[in-house]
Amino acid sequence: MTIYCQHANRGKTQILAVYQRGDDTVSSTVTSLGSARLAAPIVDALNRISALATVPLGLFDERRKRVARYPTEHLAALTDRAARAGLLKGTHSLWYEWVCLDLHQALVDLDEAVAAAPAPIRIAIDAELEAEERELRDALAEYSEAVPVPEENQRSWDSDFPFVPYRGGMHLLTREARQDLDRLEEGITRGEREAAVSELRLLVTAFDQWSAAQADDGMFSLEYPQIFAEPYDADHHFLTVSAPDPGGEGMGAWHIDVCRWVPDDPEEEGEEEYTSATGEPLLRCRLPAAPRTDDVTKLLSRVCSEPAALKAWGQTSVGNPLEGTTFVVTSRLTE
Repeated sequence: MTIYCQHANRGKTQILAVYQRGDDTVSSTVTSLGSARLAAPIVDALNRISALATVPLGLFDERRKRVARYPTEHLAALTDRAARAGLLKGTHSLWYEWVCLDLHQALVDLDEAVAAAPAPIRIAIDAELEAEERELRDALAEYSEAVPVPEENQRSWDSDFPFVPYRGGMHLLTREARQDLDRLEEGITRGEREAAVSELRLLVTAFDQWSAAQADDGMFSLEYPQIFAEPYDADHHFLTVSAPDPGGEGMGAWHIDVCRWVPDDPEEEGEEEYTSATGEPLLRCRLPAAPRTDDVTKLLSRVCSEPAALKAWGQTSVGNPLEGTTFVVTSRLTE
């Protein structure tokens, strides 16, 4: 719907809203700040909000071999703070609820970015969100119900080509990510889907709170779903935190694995880097219930701050906790 950017003008930094009006691309000033440093996080949060709010409106939910629209309830959260709690309570689908989770975080980040700004700037940002929500709803009503768009509506919207960026492209908003998450739901019951949504929220939140998530020390895999942590200087060891498989295949419980890379060429054993290697699980901590988000984040942070701990944990015997944690080893996978 809208792309936000900042522009230096006469000693101020303007925040601009760029959108389509008919066949043209136009811009309008949202507000002006005294420095680019203050404007940057506001622009980033606004772009994330725009992308996450807009993209679900132009897609079809193709799960269970039928075609339906995604919900629009998330739009209320753009202007109604009381509606934000609903972004963390839905059970519609793994993909849509993850989008809502990220939208919630983007709104929180926007609040933090404007907290220190003067009242007129906060008022201008609120007015911008009101315009975005209002004109998205108007455009959607025209698209889905043939309701004429009010003459004062300035922002064009096309379901096939939403006019939004997300840091140059957000994987969650791609067709591939949505299809991967939809595949995790194949064959599961409504109750299993509700549990899977809750577990995905926990895993994603723990990953987002982990400072190394923005570096090369870790990644999030949609396939399982799973967090992969491999800090530098871990002597070829790595750790995974996995949620239960929604489809019931494989491990049906939360589990943490300590693993190591084994070189495909035995002669490379002991080298600092391997040409190619295969991951070999050493042990597993099968959890009796879903962990606390903070406990997962602390575990991941410990791995990155003390990479040598991974090798030591790999020697832990069954029945004992990984040193410094509450996670107990339930099985050794390689002797």
